[in-house]
Amino acid sequence: MQSRGNVGISLTTNPPYGYKKDSEDKNKWVIDEPAAEVVRRIFQMCVSGLGPTQIAKQLKADKIPTPSEYGSAKGRNYGVKTERACDWGCAIVAIILDRQEYVGDTINFRTYNKSFKQKKRYKHSKEEWKVFPNTHPAIVDRETFALVQNLRQHRRRPTKRGVVSMFSGLLFCADCGEKLYYNTFKSDVRKRPYFCCSTYRLHSDKCSAHFIQEPTVEKLVLEGLQRLLWYVQVFEQKFPQEQMERFGLQEKKALTAKRRELDKANQRVLEIDQLIQKSYKDMSKGLISEGRFATFSVSLENEQKQLKETIPALETELETTTDKDAALRHFIEQARKVTRLTELTPEIVHEFIERIVVSKPDKVDGKRYQRVDIHYNTIGLWTAPEPDEMEKLFQEHLADQRKKTA
Repeated sequence: MQSRGNVGISLTTNPPYGYKKDSEDKNKWVIDEPAAEVVRRIFQMCVSGLGPTQIAKQLKADKIPTPSEYGSAKGRNYGVKTERACDWGCAIVAIILDRQEYVGDTINFRTYNKSFKQKKRYKHSKEEWKVFPNTHPAIVDRETFALVQNLRQHRRRPTKRGVVSMFSGLLFCADCGEKLYYNTFKSDVRKRPYFCCSTYRLHSDKCSAHFIQEPTVEKLVLEGLQRLLWYVQVFEQKFPQEQMERFGLQEKKALTAKRRELDKANQRVLEIDQLIQKSYKDMSKGLISEGRFATFSVSLENEQKQLKETIPALETELETTTDKDAALRHFIEQARKVTRLTELTPEIVHEFIERIVVSKPDKVDGKRYQRVDIHYNTIGLWTAPEPDEMEKLFQEHLADQRKKTA
């Protein structure tokens, strides 16, 4: 099992729901299209703002067979069959949404048992998983899967009336840092739904309400996104330069230092292996004693062990930092696709918005003012140029376009 798992052969007896074994090679998976279509639908419903419970209710209402029912009909085993037909549960949906196999990766060693005498299995941490990318056809693209995982971290509960806002889980209090809860009025449907600080609801003496209506949030986000997407599309070369400049000289120096440190650590690990081999040869020839070799090798092995523990952390830091360029390119590609934004959808909001920070309102000359900061995915807080500056940039862009076509 260890040998098979370490070379990327899947250790699961049955492929996940949505796949089936290749008739020519039982170690390979191919897409089972009817089930795969349900998997894609589940991911799409999650992106549109629905949680596992709501997705399960919708699938049950549409009389979609559960994985276990579908598997039984096909002679496969996807789990314990329920007594009621099409009885989808939120746990089944959550498992599907969490499975990385749907992007085409093989994941081995998720669980283990402490002894062959025990049937109980224990979970490995994610760091101990063996991940082999692109080993079989993907049902869900990586961007959608990453977006769903991000949404699952900010879980959104529906109100008692079963309503979920596309902004639920995205609004945060500027003072206490907690989420703003979504609320609707029971008695008067004419009153607009609103967001309120969760700390204030429990302890009104520790924070203020930070009350803001949902239509106000929608208007601000729509206007902000319209300006940002226009700017990205018109100034396609200028925008990434500005963002990389924001990354800063200090961060670049730190990145260079970490890369050097990683190279030195990897080089030292190889050197230690060579030193131990050389010392062993010297001991065999009688040039050094066995005691000296043992002391020397133990010291080197301890150093090597510490380096091997440090290297993964350095690699993770570098991957997180160097991914910024790839993430920025992806952000610009997604912005290009939105040619004319007239209204918000859950997909658009979750694709571009990371968080919305709401400050408490102030009154100036009897008028209510409230600061709302919109943090976008990848680029963070972005402030549009002033109207005069925007007009100047636009005129420069038109002049450049005329020169190119002249």
